[in-house]
Amino acid sequence: MSELANLDWGNLPFDYIRTDYNVRCYWKDGKWGELEVNSSEQVTMHMGATVLHYGQEAFEGLKAFRGKDNKIRLFRWEENAKRMQNSCNGILMPEIPTELFKKAVFKVIKLNERFVPPYGKGASLYIRPFIFGTGYGVGVKPSNEYLFIVFVSPVGPYFKTGFNPVNMLLVKNFDRAAPLGTGNIKVGGNYAAGLKAMKFAKAGGFANVIFLDSKEKKYIDECGPANFFGIKNGTYITPKSESILPSITNKSLEKLAEHLGYKIERRKVPLDELSEFEEVGACGTAAVITPIGKIVIQDTGKEFVYTNGEPGKITKELYTNLLGVQTGDIPDEFGWVTILD
Repeated sequence: MSELANLDWGNLPFDYIRTDYNVRCYWKDGKWGELEVNSSEQVTMHMGATVLHYGQEAFEGLKAFRGKDNKIRLFRWEENAKRMQNSCNGILMPEIPTELFKKAVFKVIKLNERFVPPYGKGASLYIRPFIFGTGYGVGVKPSNEYLFIVFVSPVGPYFKTGFNPVNMLLVKNFDRAAPLGTGNIKVGGNYAAGLKAMKFAKAGGFANVIFLDSKEKKYIDECGPANFFGIKNGTYITPKSESILPSITNKSLEKLAEHLGYKIERRKVPLDELSEFEEVGACGTAAVITPIGKIVIQDTGKEFVYTNGEPGKITKELYTNLLGVQTGDIPDEFGWVTILD
């Protein structure tokens, strides 16, 4: 193992920290080229590039963890590859073959191995694969050239509070995505559409925002950049919607909850049901699980309080088990973890 980078591992932000290398691959003339290693943080493109004008871009996020045995573990990368292919199809970009995705992700981790945080510091190596249209033009049409890049950054907890309850604002006068739009794929436009609502919520002292469905404003959709779940009567409940991103973390939590003896329901979650939940949370790659202590309805000020300042019992159990599988502290009975050679 290479010597670790000189970083304050226990106090890393969830932000970009420069590492040694990124990897790149170009799509031209209808085919993918060879994988290239690059040490530059810069990208040069034509000012008429499709990504700059018509938003042809998709990305993923996944994590690698260093275990107690010092081995590096990658969590469910195949699911990220599939989801990225789905995103590419959604906005008419060429699919990234699973083998190319794997080769790029594994290579960039090995090249930056000294930036994989040591075990026990509450940190991980965040991996960001993304693709965008570099071909230029003025008319609205798919690009004829694309660039696929994967870079990495060591990160700490998504929220400064770590695994502690946060307060969320449920908004009714903002929409994240249209019912038949791009809400179910991981493209940058969805996140841009949520920025104003997130800024509004944070200005009011909230950690993030909860969106309702855009059509009827009756059902829970997403928690800003994460999926929502609620727990009641020993059941893990998460929204079923065509306009939310299928979270790999959420799917993993469903499997894990079932394995631990809880019931699972993926269905529409009406706004009125917020009063019935014993525990609620947000989940995604960045934060894993964020317990929600209180939800406030924007227009009425009505509050739903779920904790006394501590994560709920089942939420904590799910978090501990999922993180344990990711770091190798708990046996991986699902085949989710790949140990890098």
